[in-house]
Amino acid sequence: MQKLAPIVLGFESIVVFLAGLTVFGLKALPAGVPPWWGIVGGGIVGLACIAVAGMITKPWAITAGWVLQAIIALSAILVPAILLVVVIFGGMWGYATIMGARLDARRPAAPATETQTESE
Repeated sequence: MQKLAPIVLGFESIVVFLAGLTVFGLKALPAGVPPWWGIVGGGIVGLACIAVAGMITKPWAITAGWVLQAIIALSAILVPAILLVVVIFGGMWGYATIMGARLDARRPAAPATETQTESE
């Protein structure tokens, strides 16, 4: 899980920033909110994805990743096409966290410390 989850969040950070550029370009924010806030929002959420990916060994990081997935899902209110991003990356995040934990549980706790050489 600790190897796959940061990869998902790293790639998702790029897509989230590009989604912010899309919100800016389409001027999809409510009236009265300057369009450049789309870039700022995409940048902040993208940086948050990178930060959580870097701290994935912390116990709260998986929960923070799920919170980020929810925030990205809420942005689909502004641009419905972002829902495709939510489905793809949310599915990959779910696989990385749920199946990754199952695979980690199956792995032996520690490798054997004794190794044999050819001369033995």
